[in-house]
Amino acid sequence: MSQVQSREQLWSQLDQDWDLIVIGGGITGAGVFRRAVSGGYKTLLLEAADFSSGTSSKSSKLVHGGFRYLRSRQFDVTFESVRQREKLLKQAQNLVTLLGFVLPHDESPREKRLFRGGVTLYDLMAPKWRHRHLNLEQLHDTMPILKPENMAGAYFYYDALVDDSRMVLRLIQETCQDGGLALNYARVTQVLKDANARVRGVAVEDRSRSNHGTLELKTKAVINATGPWTDQLRQQLGRPDRVRPLRGSHLVFSFDDLPIPNAVTLMHPNDGRAMFAIPWEGRTIFGTTDLDHPYPLEQEPFCTDQEISYMLEAIHAIFPGTNISETSVLSSFAGLRPIVRGDANNPSAESRAHLVLEEDGLVTITGGKLTIFELMAEDALKTAARLIGKNLSPIKDWFKPIPADLPGNPLAPQSFYYLAGRYGQALPDLLEVSTPHDLTRIDDLYMHWAELLYNAHFGMVEHLDDLLLRHTRLGLLLPNGAMDVMDKIQDLTAPHLPWSDDEWRIEISRYQQIYLQAFSPNPGSHLE
Repeated sequence: MSQVQSREQLWSQLDQDWDLIVIGGGITGAGVFRRAVSGGYKTLLLEAADFSSGTSSKSSKLVHGGFRYLRSRQFDVTFESVRQREKLLKQAQNLVTLLGFVLPHDESPREKRLFRGGVTLYDLMAPKWRHRHLNLEQLHDTMPILKPENMAGAYFYYDALVDDSRMVLRLIQETCQDGGLALNYARVTQVLKDANARVRGVAVEDRSRSNHGTLELKTKAVINATGPWTDQLRQQLGRPDRVRPLRGSHLVFSFDDLPIPNAVTLMHPNDGRAMFAIPWEGRTIFGTTDLDHPYPLEQEPFCTDQEISYMLEAIHAIFPGTNISETSVLSSFAGLRPIVRGDANNPSAESRAHLVLEEDGLVTITGGKLTIFELMAEDALKTAARLIGKNLSPIKDWFKPIPADLPGNPLAPQSFYYLAGRYGQALPDLLEVSTPHDLTRIDDLYMHWAELLYNAHFGMVEHLDDLLLRHTRLGLLLPNGAMDVMDKIQDLTAPHLPWSDDEWRIEISRYQQIYLQAFSPNPGSHLE
């Protein structure tokens, strides 16, 4: 079994000279971390809260080209995203999986021609020829509950699906196996400068239960990969804001309430904005909105009443026979996109291109999207390499190969591929700490009870929301944030978490408050 280092052991290793310190433990920071360590840089990753706790656990769960970006003529962004989607389908098998999309059109020859041109261009970028047209009879056979008014047919095309948070965690875990060091709940409070006013270090504060205080760390280069919080670090250098945080909100439904075997791309009846219905983890996700976010970044983002009404209106238009209402919502989540600020009045018209800045020795990488994290990492490190003074070695594997064979493998094929994609080479550890009963699936989900146990033991879990909202997704997928099975969760994980009975009560209360205010079916109503 792999050795688990305590937080004390990890904290004691921070005070050394680094080639690179990466700030931010989302997909961008994890990608930079993976590429830097694989390229031979002595690298430290610091995350102020839990890994993936920002945007990268609250995305639309897609690895996609961005079909809707074609409407705003972001052809470069779509092209590089489609190419990266194809790479990730090969690199991260069973974690990134192919997903069919249905794009209905009305009787208008213009709309049909536009959609045909869009899916054709999408496939040419790949290059794969996978799209086809469905007439009404074929569409009904494919998606019987899809019955928007004036529908005349649909185009069928492909993108890909992912568990965004598990992707981040797997990248970080595999990079630590290769010699990198990563620490969550380690907040960078200040960038430190040398005599020439160049950034040459950071002050990091331990925000874990252990509370080891603050350290000042030296490094040859610092990469700011903090997403929506990008400008908070840059303000220490007196730089103007470059990021426009946009909120994207989603609703989660029982698959029985919204049974779709494939995803659906639809246009909102009011403003024509592209939205998605997506089958994910035994549930159906609907989203996303695209709004400026006026709330403090320190506050957990939540789906507003107006957004819920907006999404339900779209559902009623495209799935009129489902009887979906506010009471059908199982949970909700909202994330902030770090969009590079442009001059668009409409948030949806802002470019999804990424940006690399070098300012007084601080390298910032922001913008972009999950799908192109590898390209963003390469671009950021090209700039950082000049500060570090040595070139990157080639990377062999962004994701390590999953185990091809496990002696005595107790898993059915579907469970094996599901768990191998999410845990990679750590799957033997998951099996070793689990009993046959732990390896059963949870209710009607794809998830297994063993995932809770494994993450409690190996996952650097500091709080209950780390375990239930990111390391696993149980809090989003079960009613009431999984509170109805909390006794079983505690029995299963307590031997692997250093919490007393009083600490468990505090953690459960804390988690319930977070769930009600940011992830429940109607989160806004629970805010004071």
